[in-house]
Amino acid sequence: MTNISKTLVTTPKALPPSDKLGFGQYFTDHMFVAKYAEGKGWYDAQILPYGPLEIDPGASVLHYGQALFEGMKAFRQADGKVVFFRPEFNYNRLVEGAERICLEAPPMELFMQGLHELVAADERWIPHEPNTSLYIRPTLIGTEAFLGVRPSRETTFMILLSPVGAYYAEGTKPVKIWTEEKYLRAAPGGLGAVKAGANYAASLKAALEAKKKGYAQVLWLDVEHLGIEEVGTMNAFFVFNNEIVTPELNGSILSGGTRDAIIQVLKKKNLPIVERRITITEVIERLDKGELKEAFGTGTAAVISPIGVIHYNEKDWTINNCENGPLSTELYKEITSIQKGALKDDFGWIVPLTV
Repeated sequence: MTNISKTLVTTPKALPPSDKLGFGQYFTDHMFVAKYAEGKGWYDAQILPYGPLEIDPGASVLHYGQALFEGMKAFRQADGKVVFFRPEFNYNRLVEGAERICLEAPPMELFMQGLHELVAADERWIPHEPNTSLYIRPTLIGTEAFLGVRPSRETTFMILLSPVGAYYAEGTKPVKIWTEEKYLRAAPGGLGAVKAGANYAASLKAALEAKKKGYAQVLWLDVEHLGIEEVGTMNAFFVFNNEIVTPELNGSILSGGTRDAIIQVLKKKNLPIVERRITITEVIERLDKGELKEAFGTGTAAVISPIGVIHYNEKDWTINNCENGPLSTELYKEITSIQKGALKDDFGWIVPLTV
């Protein structure tokens, strides 16, 4: 095990009200930070009071965007136990993303030890109420100071914690989404399959414009502005009368952990889940024919968010009378029940907090 030094706060913050959490608005008392340098390896692993980082103005993250993050959650179950949901999935995706943008990923042992010890230090921040959890943000940034275009030889790894409620203001009610026909989020061979900061920077303009028009998220299309990719912070699923379709991973779509979990649950139920290319025109045509029964997005933040309206080609198209569909409702209940310990975990997804 790595020797992780601890400097704990002497005056803990007041906990925010659980019904006012929102998403990502509050940070816990502590954070985990470890550093890497080429020729030296990982060093200076520590848990310390949450606060500003000291970073050189020439750091590669500030000039060349070498930044990568993960999103995961810890839950307090009914018996008081604290558990993580699929932490190995997030670690493996972090490693894949780090390789793509030329950052050094921490060893799994350091990742898991830092995660467990940090959450143990801030366990009081994990809310008890339904539809709440502790959001976990592992982050990698390039910190070597230089102005030449090459990979950083120094990396900082940190983990931040934030108690959260519902991601959308609508809660678990259906959201309205805007199909983006002008801007492009990602292209084949780019960073679309990676949780790189630059990937999200590219999405901000369209998301801002969509929200000004009254839509919660953006439905992103491929380079032809035809094939559906993902919905902002979520993967997309479409429930037709004869199949359930989610866009196949094509190199520009993020491999979501909740997406993967939903696919596993659907297969266990022997439901006709298909991963394939699906176009926005197919969705609209089959909706118009009455074949599209419901649609929903999946992601760590929202878990499952029903889609009630899709705006496309200057028109709002309503799905399932803008009501929660039976399948998305069932899946939401099943996943959250596993996370909260109310339903047996038959998939090996739940990892208990250990220190």
